[in-house]
This record gives sequence, C-alpha cells and structure tokens, in this order.
Amino acid sequence: MSQMPQLSACPSCEEPLESGDLFCGACGFDLSVVPARPDASPNGSADGAAARWPEAPEVDSSDVPVPTHRPNDVPGTDSGGTDLAESEQEPKPEPEQAAEPGPTGPEPDEYPLPAPGTAPAEGADPRTAPPEPTPPAGTKLCVACRSGRVDPDGYCENCGHAQPRERDHMEQELDAVAAVSDRGLRHHRNEDAFAISAAALPDGSPAVVAIVCDGVSSATRPDDASLAASLAANESLQGALPRGTHPQQAMHDAIIAAAEAVNALAAEPATARDQGPHQNAPACTLVGSIVAGGLLVVGWVGDSRAYWVPDDRSGPTVRLTEDDSWAAQMVAAGLMSEAEAYADERAHAITGWLGADAYELEPHTASFKPDRAGVVVVCTDGLWNYAEAVEEMAGAVPGDAARRPLHSAQVLVGHALDGGGHDNVTVAVVPFPFVPQGAGSA
Repeated sequence: MSQMPQLSACPSCEEPLESGDLFCGACGFDLSVVPARPDASPNGSADGAAARWPEAPEVDSSDVPVPTHRPNDVPGTDSGGTDLAESEQEPKPEPEQAAEPGPTGPEPDEYPLPAPGTAPAEGADPRTAPPEPTPPAGTKLCVACRSGRVDPDGYCENCGHAQPRERDHMEQELDAVAAVSDRGLRHHRNEDAFAISAAALPDGSPAVVAIVCDGVSSATRPDDASLAASLAANESLQGALPRGTHPQQAMHDAIIAAAEAVNALAAEPATARDQGPHQNAPACTLVGSIVAGGLLVVGWVGDSRAYWVPDDRSGPTVRLTEDDSWAAQMVAAGLMSEAEAYADERAHAITGWLGADAYELEPHTASFKPDRAGVVVVCTDGLWNYAEAVEEMAGAVPGDAARRPLHSAQVLVGHALDGGGHDNVTVAVVPFPFVPQGAGSA
C-alpha cells in the first residue's frame, strides 16, 4: 500500500490540513487521490536542487511566433512517476482494449430510439438496436409519432395517441358534384353525413344527386342517424330516377325512406334503453337536391339548407329552403322580424326532424327552372351560421364553383372553420349547366 503524501493544505480549497487527515474538513476533498510526490519535478529535485529551465531565444520582431516548450524539453515525471519523455513514446491502447466508461462516465448527447414494437435481444444495447423494417403497404401509421401502428380500437401502439376517426374529415368528388364534411373545431366527433351520386334518366340524360344530413346532438347516436338517412335517401333516388319517377316525387319518397331508416335505429336492446331512459331516439335533419333535365329539385326536413348561386352573379342568390325551426315559425307567424327571431336563444330549436320521436313527418319539396348557369350549395347549419344572408353566401362561394366544385366545397368549409368552427360542417356543391331552349336543334 503506497504511503499517502503529506500535505499542508487542501489542493482544492487550500484549507490548512492536519497530519493524518483523509478528507478536507472544509470542502470534503478526498486527499487519498493526490498522487505521491515524484522524485524529481520541474521545480526541483528530491534533494532540493533546482532544475534549470531552458532559456527561450530572444526575438526582435512582433510577428515572429514565440517558441514553445515540449514536454521532453524539461526534466520531470507525469502523475504516475514516469519520465515525461518515456510517456510520450508509449503506444496508446487500441480502441478495443480501452476500458468502457462506467456509470459515472460521460453520457452521449442523444440516444437513437428503437422502432416501436422492437424488443432488443438479451444483453444487447437498446440504443444500438437496428430499426424495424418498413411496415407492409396498407399499414395505418400514427399521425402523431409517424411510426407506430394503429390498433383496431384507433390508438397508436407506440405512443398511445388517439387517431382521427374516418368521419372527422371526408371529401368526395364526382364529375358533376362534390362534397366535403368536417368535424369542426369544437365537437368531439362529426355527426354530419352526406351522399352524392349520379344516375341516368330513361332518356339517357344525367341526374345528379346530393344528400346532406345533420345529426341532432341532443339525441342518442346522432352520427348513426345521419349516416343511415343519407344512405337510405341516396339508394331510394338511385332506384327511382332510372325508372322514370318524376324527380320531385322521387325526392319525397327518398325522405320517407330516410325517415324509416332512422326510425329503425330506435329499436335498441332493452339494456341500452335502461342505461339512458331519458335520452331521445336517434334523429337528424336532411336536405337534398337533384339536377336533372334542366330541372332543379330540392327536398328537406329540419334546418339544413340549399342555396342557388348564379355563376355570373348578375342574378340574385336565393335560399331554396325554409327552416323547420322556432325562429322560422316566429317569422312566418309575423310575431318577430327575422333579425329578432334569429337573435333569440331559441332560434335554432328545430321543429321538424327524422326520427322515432319526431312529430308527424312532413317532407318539403320544391322544383325550380333556373334561367342561367349556376351552382346549388347544399349544407348544414355548420356553414350557413357563418353565411346566413344570401349576400354572405354569394360572397363565400368562389366564382369558378361550377368548374371546380370540390375546391369550392373546401373553400366553404374553410370559411366556417375560419369563422370559429363551432359545429360540424358539411357542404355539397352541385353545378347546374343551363342549356337554352332549342339549343342544338337542326
């Protein structure tokens, strides 16, 4: 065992020491780590003889670098007692022979994260585990971490982040119609639904269909109600129009079919009713349009709307539907002005809807023959709340809506989101191509 050097002061804080101290009484410095005094040092030899430092040559120019001293220019030893000249010549250990840093050694700045789902082999360093191979095509990846796989319940297997539901944002485009639906900025789910399609009349001319439904949030399963209604109405129209049924009658029958589909959702198991005995049956509103043979047909129940917007804006923009709502009833009865009615907190309470709890069903239908080209905007109140007046709607619809219906629907949804997005937003844009009478005849 080597003899501990005799020190008069702590090398760390210069606190005076007493003979036999193992630690500094002021700073706690471990005195045992102080190396033994070498036999000779640059400051003097063991017998007290001073070592002579080499003299640096004088320089007479400020731009000439001052010569430096190398370790072997001065006699002395390193901390291990070896001559400095000899230590300079000792080979350095090979990388594989160097001791690995212990727990107190320096830590790397970053650790590469292993791919999700990869279990490192026993004894292997997880920081150097190879990344997981690229997942097979069609695998749904997390929108948050961009690497974890999404389980059937809609959560990331890596970070646990809930994934957006398919209905949170939907877009669809056909040759002559397009629709966009978005959850909005305040709702936890999208309770709107739409269906767009094209059919052929018996004479071969096209018929374009757009159906938009808005689930009633105060009822149970409003998202199921809107989806069932939109699908049922569209299916009914696809069957009726090719058979030659008049578009207005076909729209009426489609609303009846949609109501029956929503009513069927109320036939729940008894246990489901017991869990929510005071909740209303599934319910929704519906608005639809048909463009066929120069005719524009609309049908609705509730407060979802349809607007006519001419391409050149030379003619007036027109609202084609009347709301089934408390405000509309007050205005129709002459009890309040439109501004007063819609400023009331009861304004948006609907008086007509599809569902088992609805009053007697009264489908509304109307037919129009526009005298110019334009577009039909079919939407839920998630849009028209931010463009209620016809002038506001005309200003929100892009001028090229007839040529770019999908882009126009996207712009209108963006208009609602920019306005606050308090509700789900669904918009269908249906171009109406005007053909003058007699055009194309011989």
